[in-house]
Amino acid sequence: MPNVNVLEKKKAYVESLVEKLTDAASIVIVDYKGITVADDTKLRKELREADVDYFVVKNTMLRFAAEKLGLTELDASILSGTTAIAVSKTDVVSPAKILAKQAEAADSTFSIKAGYIEGKFADLEEIKAIAKLPSREVLIAQVLGGLNAPITGLAIALNAIAEKQSA
Repeated sequence: MPNVNVLEKKKAYVESLVEKLTDAASIVIVDYKGITVADDTKLRKELREADVDYFVVKNTMLRFAAEKLGLTELDASILSGTTAIAVSKTDVVSPAKILAKQAEAADSTFSIKAGYIEGKFADLEEIKAIAKLPSREVLIAQVLGGLNAPITGLAIALNAIAEKQSA
């Protein structure tokens, strides 16, 4: 029978994991096998700058946390091998974008397994599609540019009419 203290520590760890995953905008699960220390350090720095929490997790602990959260899609095919998880409470795109870039650039077997985007399961293809989206700031700028375009066109047309009438 396992030590009571060890069991209590594991339960506390699962609870802290549940807390981290609760209300996450984006969760990306990766197989970090084969990544070099230098690449891992660079990856962690980039994720930290994007306000993404990235950590290695034992598959059993993640399975227990997933059961508590009702994340039933995390099965043995996903929770096998080496597992790390990136969690963002605010940004949906950043974790997927950064980790997809690492997976493409890596000469190793670093790969994305799956994830959750705003509470919905996302497989590898969905994570890759989200990674190709522009950042939130770029999307906002594009929307605002689209809203300003008709007004700018109207102002130019009115200015041309005013200049034509004054001439």
